[in-house]
Amino acid sequence: MRDQRKAADIAQQRMELISPLLSEGLDRAKARELKSSICERTGISERTLRRYVAQYRESGFNGLKPKGRESGKTEDAIPAHVLEQAILLRRQVPSRSVTQLIDILEWEGVVEEGRIKRSTLQEQLSNRGYSSRQMKMYTSTGAAARRFQKRYRNKLWHSDIKYGPYLPIGKDGEKKQVYLVLFVDDATRYVLHGEFYPTLDKVIVEDCFRKSILKHGIPESTFFDNGGQYKNKWMTRACAKMGIRLLYARPYSPESTGKVERINRIVDSFLAESALEKPQTLEKLNELFQVWLTECYQNKPHSALHNGMSPETAYRSDKKPQRFIDPDTIAQAFLHFEERKVDKAGCISFEGQKYEVGLSFIGCTVDVIYDPADTDELTIEYEGHNPWKAKKLVIGERAAQRPKLPEHLTKEKADSSRLLRAAKKKNEQRVEQYIPAVSYRRVSKGGDHYV
Repeated sequence: MRDQRKAADIAQQRMELISPLLSEGLDRAKARELKSSICERTGISERTLRRYVAQYRESGFNGLKPKGRESGKTEDAIPAHVLEQAILLRRQVPSRSVTQLIDILEWEGVVEEGRIKRSTLQEQLSNRGYSSRQMKMYTSTGAAARRFQKRYRNKLWHSDIKYGPYLPIGKDGEKKQVYLVLFVDDATRYVLHGEFYPTLDKVIVEDCFRKSILKHGIPESTFFDNGGQYKNKWMTRACAKMGIRLLYARPYSPESTGKVERINRIVDSFLAESALEKPQTLEKLNELFQVWLTECYQNKPHSALHNGMSPETAYRSDKKPQRFIDPDTIAQAFLHFEERKVDKAGCISFEGQKYEVGLSFIGCTVDVIYDPADTDELTIEYEGHNPWKAKKLVIGERAAQRPKLPEHLTKEKADSSRLLRAAKKKNEQRVEQYIPAVSYRRVSKGGDHYV
């Protein structure tokens, strides 16, 4: 299972690399420019880049997963002193490719020719924080100086979170703050989905993102800020599996998320009006918001659109076809996984609840696959077994009997001690190894002979 997850992570990284090359209507000159830029930034060859694109177009996301290696053929780790020299070379000239680093090390005699594989050194540099991309993060400066707008709908989506009012939704009517999540189409300013949620975590963003996709299809790209609700492995995995290019704003560049920020300021007028209604539940607040959104924003003229068109009219009249994918594929893309250890009762702890996994897996660490929107039932995976469902533990009035020890864990009878027999054999080998190799010469003294 861990090998499969590693393969998925590699496929996800490759998807991020080639995503700029998958845009529709990309001319050859622009494609060559993008390929050159990617190769220079990552150190991979153009041939490898073309292979990734061909694999994706032939087999989708799964085509980007690397083929498993045969056991016993894993590459040796790079010696520490060689890796330190490679890091020093990269720091001296950050633009040096991995191939150039290897050439220098071989020509200087630091390492013998063919000893280091390019992929191995690239992985080690990335683990230490010295990949081309990681170092470029600290040198990239500047911000967009001009406004931009995509030509067609679903070319680019924005999203943001806005702090909402306090509602009596806590224990004993305690007031707690709620949070608004919006997804907005760049070309038409149309709000694809917006909803207030009771907590501030990545789950609310994923829920709003999923609802937007189910209603309007998948976008070519998404553009988020660097908040933890957006920049996480779950969002990266979901976008990679659905073929969506994932983009993030540069740190400390609020101007790059100006479109959705502008809508957030418009929402302030709704919050002022809703305060007069004094909604007491989250459902009532969302009901009021949907009415306001439809009548006071979606169908109102927008100054940034052609001829003052409304966002909904602009989105509905766009000639660009929407791309819908199978709901099962969407569900799979948003699944999460974690690891849990099975306790002596055959259960795991997950989000404060106990789930029955099975007595046969006591002491084992299993993979938990789940939908964050529905944790009533979990999918459990363990190497060598088909996935199965785990439900919440129901505690009854009577205590259950102590579980019977599985047959494969019962004590096996033995005729003798294999440890002692093996130790005796090892001792005999040790004695033979240390037999003196030098003969003593006879020493004569007083008629007596000594050996």
